[in-house]
Formats: sequence, C-alpha cells, structure tokens
Amino acid sequence: MTTENHHKKGSENMKKQILFIHSAGPQDLHQGSSGLKAYLQKVLGDEYTLLDPEMPDPEKPKYTNWEAQLEKEFASFDEEIILIGHSLGGSVLLKYLSEQAFKQPISGLFMIASPYWGLDDDWRIEDFILTKNFASKLPHIPQIFLYHSHNDEIVPSAHVEHYEANLPHAKTRILDGTEHLFSDGLPELVNDIKEL
Repeated sequence: MTTENHHKKGSENMKKQILFIHSAGPQDLHQGSSGLKAYLQKVLGDEYTLLDPEMPDPEKPKYTNWEAQLEKEFASFDEEIILIGHSLGGSVLLKYLSEQAFKQPISGLFMIASPYWGLDDDWRIEDFILTKNFASKLPHIPQIFLYHSHNDEIVPSAHVEHYEANLPHAKTRILDGTEHLFSDGLPELVNDIKEL
C-alpha cells in the first residue's frame, strides 16, 4: 500500500466529530443535559466522537462567555462537524453561527427544545436575542433539524414555530409528551444523525 493510499484509507476511517452544547442550569448527574449526553454517547457508537464541553457558569449564563468558549472549541476542529444544541445550547449555537465569519464545514445542525429569545416578555434576555434576518447570515448548513415536545413543560412549542418560520428548510420533529430534557434519549435525533 502506498503512503497516499494509506492516508486516504485513514481518512475514510476517521470518526465523525460531534460538538454537543448543553442547556442552561446545573449539569451534574441527572441534571440538565447530562442524561441526553450519556444516551448519545451510548447509542452513537464507535463511528462518532462526541465532544461535550462544559460551558461557563451554566446557572447564570452570559452570551459573551459562551461565545468565547465556542470560539475555543471551534478552533480545535479541522474536519467537518455535526453540531447539537440542547435548549439554550441550540439558541446560542444559532446566534454564534449567524454573527461570526464561520468557515468550518458543517454536516448538520440539530436544535433540541431551544428557546426563541425575544418571543415574549418571559423570554426577553437581550444577550441571547438573534439579529434581524439572522437566517440570511448563517454559513452553509446542508441540514437543520428542530426537535420539540408538543407540550414541552419549560419551553412552549410556540418557540419552535418561530424557528420554523425563519428557517423554512429546517426539518421539524414535533414529539408527543412534555419532555424537555430527553434524559431517557431521543431516538429520532440519532436516526437523523446517522442518515446525514
């Protein structure tokens, strides 16, 4: 086998990289995104590497701090990546991608139960509000998926409807029930990732 063929074969065997950005709030065992993250690590298998940085001060999150952490995370990637954001993590990823000159190739963006900041007075934290026409400022993302429980107990489903209106090419999965944390898993997410 020539060196060139060896490198080619090596790149074919490389694991797909996933960056998972967790929710706000405590992230200890059985809290926040910990259950969903553990589920993904278990079911995605050897084909994927799941990177799940601890974001700064998740119980009192500030966008500028999370933005700085994302900057560090993205600097460590040199291959195409899959992005998953859970709750606040999803809305922060979308804000970051629409405001930065982002060159990294992205396979897909998966947003789970994410709030649409500025929707009403209960969800008005200026830090996190998207800019006008944010969708037109996004880098090329071949596939965007939105997951939301029909009766989400924390983030009402009206939020996902606003994302749908602004991201008409996104695929939306409305799930039965009231789940927000998806601690026991989200098989639809795994299926969609594997079909990329």
